Amino acid sequence: MRVNKKYSCLPAEDKGIHIINIRAIEDIGYDQHESTLLNSLSKNPDADCKYGLYFRDGKRKVDYILVYHYKKSSTARTLTRRVQQNDSSARSTKQDQPLPGKGVQLEMGESEAHVDYHEDDKRFRREEYEGNLVEAGLELERDEDTKIHGIGFVKIHAPWNVLCREAEFLKLKMPTKKMYQINQTHGLLKKINSVIQKITEPIQPKVAEHKPQTVKRLSYPFSREKQHLFDLSDKDSFFDSKTRSTIVYEILKRTTCTKAKYSMGITSLLANGVYSAAYPLHDGDYEGENVEPNDRKLLCEEWASYGVFYKYQPIDLVRKYFGEKIGLYFAWLGVYTQMLIPASIVGIIVFLYGCATVDENIPSMEMCDQRNNITMCPLCDRTCSYWKMSSACATARASHLFDNPATVFFSVFMALWAATFMEHWKRKQMRLNYRWDLTGFEEEEDHPRAEYEAKVLEKSLRKEHKHKEADKEKLTWKDRFPAYLTNFVGIIFMVGLTFAIVFGVIIYRISTAAALAISSTPSGRSSVRVTVTATAVIINLVVIIILDEVYGCIARWLTQIEVPKTDKNFVELKFVNAYTPIFYVAFFKGRFVGRPGDYVYIFHSFRMEECAPGGCLMELCIQLSIIMLGKQLIQNNLFEIGIPKMKKFIRYMKLKRRRSLDHEEHMKKKQRYEVDYNLEPFAGLTPEYMEMIIQFGFVTLFVASFPLAPLFALLNNIIEIRLDAKKFVTELRRPVAVRAKDIGIWYNILRGIGKLAVIINAFVISFTSDFIPRLVYLYMYSENGTMHGFVNHTLSSFNVSDFQAGTAPNDPLDLGYEVQICRYKDYREPPWSENKYDISKDFWAVLAARLAFVIVFQNLVMFMSDFVDWIIPDIPKDISQQIHKEKVLMVEVFMREEQGKLQMLETWKDKDKKKGENCNNHSPRFSRSHSGSLSSCHSYPLDV
Repeated sequence: MRVNKKYSCLPAEDKGIHIINIRAIEDIGYDQHESTLLNSLSKNPDADCKYGLYFRDGKRKVDYILVYHYKKSSTARTLTRRVQQNDSSARSTKQDQPLPGKGVQLEMGESEAHVDYHEDDKRFRREEYEGNLVEAGLELERDEDTKIHGIGFVKIHAPWNVLCREAEFLKLKMPTKKMYQINQTHGLLKKINSVIQKITEPIQPKVAEHKPQTVKRLSYPFSREKQHLFDLSDKDSFFDSKTRSTIVYEILKRTTCTKAKYSMGITSLLANGVYSAAYPLHDGDYEGENVEPNDRKLLCEEWASYGVFYKYQPIDLVRKYFGEKIGLYFAWLGVYTQMLIPASIVGIIVFLYGCATVDENIPSMEMCDQRNNITMCPLCDRTCSYWKMSSACATARASHLFDNPATVFFSVFMALWAATFMEHWKRKQMRLNYRWDLTGFEEEEDHPRAEYEAKVLEKSLRKEHKHKEADKEKLTWKDRFPAYLTNFVGIIFMVGLTFAIVFGVIIYRISTAAALAISSTPSGRSSVRVTVTATAVIINLVVIIILDEVYGCIARWLTQIEVPKTDKNFVELKFVNAYTPIFYVAFFKGRFVGRPGDYVYIFHSFRMEECAPGGCLMELCIQLSIIMLGKQLIQNNLFEIGIPKMKKFIRYMKLKRRRSLDHEEHMKKKQRYEVDYNLEPFAGLTPEYMEMIIQFGFVTLFVASFPLAPLFALLNNIIEIRLDAKKFVTELRRPVAVRAKDIGIWYNILRGIGKLAVIINAFVISFTSDFIPRLVYLYMYSENGTMHGFVNHTLSSFNVSDFQAGTAPNDPLDLGYEVQICRYKDYREPPWSENKYDISKDFWAVLAARLAFVIVFQNLVMFMSDFVDWIIPDIPKDISQQIHKEKVLMVEVFMREEQGKLQMLETWKDKDKKKGENCNNHSPRFSRSHSGSLSSCHSYPLDV
């Protein structure tokens, strides 16, 4: 077996050890022996390293952790302990060691099991990669003597010179010594701002970063040549932990280990199992009596607690700890939640208006008036009988709560609200960019995913084996075609499954309505629609929640098969799954029913559903409210709380089974990197954004049918912010801080939903509600200018003798009298007309009015939205002034620096000139005897 050349630098006394297996060398670690000595002499060996936050010397801070699995038998561990106790000469602190803190294992003859080839290969890759990291300037320390057996940790520290080098490469803007005054408001605005600050003081978080600033440090991209510009009085805190971990991660990404001629970076090493995890450390514990103050503890108290739900978020502290990308997500979520407050207030007012005017609504009063004696046609064939319109009184009255003139106003308001929200966020985003020194920052291209690099490596190895070539490869469409085909078929299958389930729910609604209609009790018949709608919506909700999880797993699997280069190619199908049942009720139910005597059937036996006499808007409201509330309560909140708790409990039980029999070892406090390893890995912000985008669609797309949607979204988001905060602070490993100047593609999705909402609400008002038919009746057909007679105008007549054979009711005398003419909701000619049952002129008049309303509403609201977009500038005026002021100040700083250099040069020249004159005044004999004096005079500036 080959032996790594790195071990050729072992001390002379150790070269005499009989080495049978490479593990015998790997497990002898000199710093590990030194730590063993410390354990035996010190009461608290972890006091200096603060339980894993620092190296064993207590001085070098741990900036990043690499985790790997290794196999170590009990015989070797016993032998290792014996070597650690007896062979004190093995301890050494030379820099040519493999890694500090590295544990070893000796293999004596045949007593040790043969090491697996794959494990040996992984170990060699780790050794080469870690050696390259050391060559890049990083300092490493290994720890395999942990409470988690079989898991090794590599601690990484970036020294000052590496931090400076990488900060210059990454063009990180760092604060300089120069400070300037931020422009303050004057006059009336200043008084208003001071009053607002006093009023909102109780809801401000108690963190230093959230206090209003009057001065700001001038920031400039870090440069090693211009270090004098920056305040380096405290080098330990100049680069905070977030920046240090970002710098180390950049080095990890570009550093590679080679196998044959192909390089593998950290993403490929993680994908191939060489390392099992890589993450930065949290700043410390967040709970406990003796916990030292740190940013994580402060975030837990002032942000990730349900007791501070009424306070503003400490966004600057969130950005300082998690980075700009996560900070922007929570800032956007906070702005969205704040903007829901006025929308909720207006929605409540619209709902209260409907409640106040329900007794004055003439159409619902006519429907509830039993004296009208309107007999309706059966809702199903044979088993259903005739029914009185007055039995749908409750549905008609409830429909008015959401189908009234105020609903149209609320739709227009929400369209303008969406445009205002987007503009407000853009301005807020610019303020954050200025405050976080992101102006002028250009985002880098996403690093290739680990699976992509692994696939490229596999292709390269195959090509090398066949053609002996070593050109850099990339995945072409031919490589991805089978995956594309599988992906396409999978997506079609998932979309088809969604529609099939919706179709199945439709069959359920039709069959259940027919079954309930057989009920002999009048109360049972009157509640058929409500019962069917409620149960069908609950089924839809359960199916949506299940399919969301199933689709998430399938989509991730399809993504792995397709192997996209970056994560931006990944789009989930949750939109289709969440909105399909609502679209059915809004635009398809009751549109393809037919008429009595000529109904439309599914499978020749199931009649299509009809809308209630008051329209389908009430059913749309029930559908939207139950799905929205159920999805938020069950999927977004309970799942996010319960699943992490369950995973944490499972991990705890596994560790409890694996724990050592030594009670003292079990009770020993874990190192910081061990505790963080047991946390959940960060999976990205896509699920968080997707959850809020779907909610935004519920709030805007169908708001005409449910004015209380913004209120329920507001209540959910108040909990959601603290829930996500608690998850990030306590349940997840600390993510790598990523710089970003905006929320990326999600802004375009929000903007698209806002535009689509205008069109959908126009169609909901026009075709789903009875708003347009009422206007047409009021201004074209009403005899006295009121709504009296509207219900009768919307009903057509049918002669029961025209029923198809076998479709007439089995009990035609169920109402107690013989029915000859029944009514149904449609605009058709009566049976006594020459063109009986044909579409009447009234239908075309209403249809024309509906289409005209859609065109006028859409164009008017779009124009108003664009006007709001145009009138509100994207960049606040004070921020643009501050950015300009920073540029001017930076130019002044460099001009002064250049002037100082010129003055210094002139001073040197003057001194040089005076020296020359003094030398010329000496006698020739003196000059000859001191021939070196003149040259020394001229060399003075060079010496300085």
